[in-house]
Amino acid sequence: MKFIVSSSKLLKNIQVLGGILNTNNTLPILDYFLFEISNNKLIVTASDLETTLSAELEIESKEDSSIALPAKLLIDTLKTFPEQPLTFNILENSTIEISSSHGKYALAYSSADEFPQPIKITDPSKSVISSKVLFNAINTTIFASGNDELRPVMSGVFFQFSNEGSTFVATDAHKLVRYFRSDFKSDQLVEFIMPKKPLNLLKNILQNEDLNVNIEFNESNAKFTFSNLCLICRLIEGKYPNYEAVIPKENPNVLTIDRSMFLNSTKRLSIFSNKTTHQIRLKITGNELLILAEDLDFSNKAEERLVCNYEGENIEIGFNSRFLAEMLSNLASDEIKLELSLPNRAGILTPLVSSSKNEKITMLVMPVMLNS
Repeated sequence: MKFIVSSSKLLKNIQVLGGILNTNNTLPILDYFLFEISNNKLIVTASDLETTLSAELEIESKEDSSIALPAKLLIDTLKTFPEQPLTFNILENSTIEISSSHGKYALAYSSADEFPQPIKITDPSKSVISSKVLFNAINTTIFASGNDELRPVMSGVFFQFSNEGSTFVATDAHKLVRYFRSDFKSDQLVEFIMPKKPLNLLKNILQNEDLNVNIEFNESNAKFTFSNLCLICRLIEGKYPNYEAVIPKENPNVLTIDRSMFLNSTKRLSIFSNKTTHQIRLKITGNELLILAEDLDFSNKAEERLVCNYEGENIEIGFNSRFLAEMLSNLASDEIKLELSLPNRAGILTPLVSSSKNEKITMLVMPVMLNS
């Protein structure tokens, strides 16, 4: 086996694949990249058994072969090279030699047979979505997904494609985010739950891309193909909770306020709130919002008055300041709407102006019981 490849191109791709690697793998082979050569193409693969990510590169090679190379050692070595062609050549003593313009470097490799085989997706449903839309959907929802091992379906993001559009939902029972796009539709209703790790990988890769992402999926696995990359992951099994049922339909009290001003106040007041409940109190009367926080254990308290536009009855409601700040941080609009019905019903946050006419973002935050 002998091939020549650009050092910077290989490094760029294996650094992306490095996001799969775990620090405490149960199988030693998962600390390796699989290198497969066929028809002057190199496919490099990383896996953690649940998620597999592959990159395809053009190379110069006269033969087809496959081996497994130690991932961290390879990344650390390539980081030190300026852009140049590197020659990889297998030696007889189970080592591979990398030749650069400055010298030669030998590292031990493992058999490709030990590397886990990628999952094959049988009878898949298919869909195509813009990378920008997929990035926005993941970026807007993933922070609201849960970490409860007893409720695994809530630890991921729910994908739903229908003839009305594409919906992405995440919730941990305290907060809920729904991201909807009307411009990406499917002839048939399809639903699946994506785990967090592959979603974070996709988010990081797609951040500055503008291309189409092909999605294939069945009941247990999903495959995302774009550019020269392919990600396959195991889906979360189970039925997603009926999130529509918890979104209040009638919300007559509507507060409109500058997002960054509200966010900064929430962060400041959070410092003075109880360290267990993180509770802040919102009192809305007329066009004034009074935010209060108090920690009785340490005699700390604070309040701020903000100017707002408000339509509805005077209301006093409590929220977890961390959840509220998280949601305000993940909205891009200069002004936001907070819709309320009763002090014991969820509040709904929406951007006053969306970045696209095809986009609709709904964030729901559960109230906390106020101490009288």
